[in-house]
Amino acid sequence: MTTYWLEHAWLGTHVEPGVLVDVFDDGRISSVRTGVAVPPPAATALRGLTLPGLANAHSHAFHRALRSTVQVGSGTFWTWREVMYGVASRLTPDSYHALARAVYAEMALAGITSVGEFHYVHHAPGGTPYADPNAMGEALVAAASDAGIRLTLLDAAYLSSGFGEPPTAHQRRFSDGTAQAWAERVSGLRDSANVRHGAAIHSVRAVPAAELATVAQWARDREAPLHVHLSEQTAENDACLAAHGCTPTRLLADHGVLGPHTTGVHNTHLTDADIKLLGSSSTGTCMCPTTERDLADGIGPAVQLQRAGSPLSLGSDSHAVIDLFEEARAMELNERLRSRTRGHWTAAALLRAASADGHAALGWPDAGVIEPGALADLTTIALDTVRTAGPVPILGAETAVFAATGADVRHTIVGGRQVVRDGVHAAVPDTAGALAASIGALHG
Repeated sequence: MTTYWLEHAWLGTHVEPGVLVDVFDDGRISSVRTGVAVPPPAATALRGLTLPGLANAHSHAFHRALRSTVQVGSGTFWTWREVMYGVASRLTPDSYHALARAVYAEMALAGITSVGEFHYVHHAPGGTPYADPNAMGEALVAAASDAGIRLTLLDAAYLSSGFGEPPTAHQRRFSDGTAQAWAERVSGLRDSANVRHGAAIHSVRAVPAAELATVAQWARDREAPLHVHLSEQTAENDACLAAHGCTPTRLLADHGVLGPHTTGVHNTHLTDADIKLLGSSSTGTCMCPTTERDLADGIGPAVQLQRAGSPLSLGSDSHAVIDLFEEARAMELNERLRSRTRGHWTAAALLRAASADGHAALGWPDAGVIEPGALADLTTIALDTVRTAGPVPILGAETAVFAATGADVRHTIVGGRQVVRDGVHAAVPDTAGALAASIGALHG
């Protein structure tokens, strides 16, 4: 048994002072006791505000190598994509492991305890499979293990450059040729204590309509999460209408993709009918506000989606920044700019999107809360930094969402084990150096 004393804890609806959390050896919370004013001698004290561990529901780990380099000049999503392809072409299993290990350590430093890796770089350049056809995915699994965080590997089917067109030279290493070949490859992946495997449809551009049901059925048979980039760009909508006479959302609905185990990522450019389809099927929505604004994608209808019945989660996507507090804050503030009205979500609702609902979208329904039986994943932020000092602790949720940043995280615990202590990663103490070295190696 491990015991943590939380100076202040957000328990889902309110902040409670003096909370004692006992953790079984299997990494689950045994008991939660309130009103413990002083830490017992055997307890590890976590001073500040402790939240449930944060869930980054959408990541492309190798995009971290693009940070700042894509901020020179102007351009569009499509010109950004060409730069991204260049980085993807230089990845190997070893270099991807080194980069992802550092990126996942950066996430742990920001309080993220689970990540959904939307993984589509499968094969060697040119499309030749590695001797182990899942070598790139296994590199990500090993990286998450080394960094001490949970991983949901969302292995993506990526078969076309756009509505039936063959993959381009850059995209060949993404493609298995057919959805059936994709399913056979990913069926060789195995879950473990800190790893779940799910499926992804890269987009309706990249998976022909006739192949969508194969991917959806693979996920349904395993009750695994299924994620899909959806209506991120108006050009995608226009091309889908030209090819199929309907919106991407309608196409997914017609081929059995939508449902409570499915999450649409971005969901930016939707019709009212699309929103109704997503909400009525309980299909989730993962918003990635820092990437959506970085790529000038637009502001998605998150308020309408949630009202329609679509649960919200958050992701850092291209890692322009890795900061779930900023993602939560941006979702609310973006909506304020568009509507010129304040208060679309409470701080508690935004924290839930960043924790419990994010974990549920990744297949971890027993994470994201501080209560007996839940996974003992915790994030502690300091309440005495230049950003967080001043407000009384009872306003901890508001402080976390509207003032704190990932830099204010002091401790991160995954399964009862302290991964970050006093702002230092236990396994990757020089995380900045690891990032610089792995990114430098990719850029030569």
